[in-house]
Amino acid sequence: MATTETGDGLLEEFLADPDNAALDLSTAVARCSKALGLQHSVVYLADLQQLQLVPLTDVASALPVDDSLAGWTYRTQSLRVEESETGGMTAWLPLVDGAERLGVLAVHCPALTPVSLRRSRTLAALLAMMITSKRAYKDSFVRRTRTEPMQLPAEMLRAFLPPRTIGTGHVVSTAVLEPAYELGGDAFDHSLTETTLHAAVLDAMGHNLASGLTTAVSLSACRNARRTGADLPELVTSVDDALAQWLPDQFCTGILAQLDLASGVLRWINCGHPAPLLIRDRRLLDGAMEREADPPMGLPSLLAEGTRRTHEISLEPGDRVLLYTDGVTEARARDGGLFGLARFTDYIIRATAAGELAPETLRRLIHSILEAQPGRLRDDATIVMFEWWPPAR
Repeated sequence: MATTETGDGLLEEFLADPDNAALDLSTAVARCSKALGLQHSVVYLADLQQLQLVPLTDVASALPVDDSLAGWTYRTQSLRVEESETGGMTAWLPLVDGAERLGVLAVHCPALTPVSLRRSRTLAALLAMMITSKRAYKDSFVRRTRTEPMQLPAEMLRAFLPPRTIGTGHVVSTAVLEPAYELGGDAFDHSLTETTLHAAVLDAMGHNLASGLTTAVSLSACRNARRTGADLPELVTSVDDALAQWLPDQFCTGILAQLDLASGVLRWINCGHPAPLLIRDRRLLDGAMEREADPPMGLPSLLAEGTRRTHEISLEPGDRVLLYTDGVTEARARDGGLFGLARFTDYIIRATAAGELAPETLRRLIHSILEAQPGRLRDDATIVMFEWWPPAR
């Protein structure tokens, strides 16, 4: 194995060479591994539904997220090590960009030493940034992570969605959306500034291309206003005006929320949508965010009297807030009854008590809902969950 100085020096040379910026990721992985003195490395990306870890090339087979060592690494974002079938050791490392789980990295080496482990972590961090920078325009990534054809409305909405998970040391926001390949009008949004978490969940009328277009216009109008510093009422007004002008026969329900990261003050507007839920100290605070809803966004709002009402609540450290569409609570459970609000919140509470990471909680929850369905979901099911911890003073 190369010495510490040699390995680190080769990596510096690799990163400094402008010709390497255009390398495809597979070649970059191989060259980075060589520069770091590592024997062999394989990138596995999570598929769209987070059921499988798919290798970036055909050198290996896909691995199940729920029943493999690689999957354990993905689920817990923790290192795992095993003896390789061909000799030596294999280290499984999470590929995480910020708070977003991308997949895992398998690093094969004759022996795992402090130096090789440090270099493996360096490689994983570097590759996570490279994957994020390339996947927006590399269709090869998309093809690898899809297991079936996607319908046109879903394709359109997926182009507008942010990463599944975002966060800092003080807040994490994570989301899931199903059916992954046949979306109608559901969507979510979340973003961060230095002071604020912005979160939204939207549900457009219908389950067709017009529904997807309604949601896409709503998301764009909201983002456009938000990026000019607009406050919550102005965000909703921008969506109302856009839909009234361009899609006057369509409307959209939703929750738009803003969380002050320093104080924990949460403000939201409810536009004809199920009320947000607040989980504190491993229990649901019944009715804590229940308020009379305003009309949906679009033409109905312009026909209603009065202005939009902004609601406010102060979060406590560790609080989890859930925004969701009715496709979650109206899905069928295994016993044939509706999944319902009680089962929904109980699942989150039990996962919280077990110390499960927020993205993993939603991944397992949405799959438990899907597995209970005799066919496809009757309606889109979308969940956004964010958890807040105050900054140290």
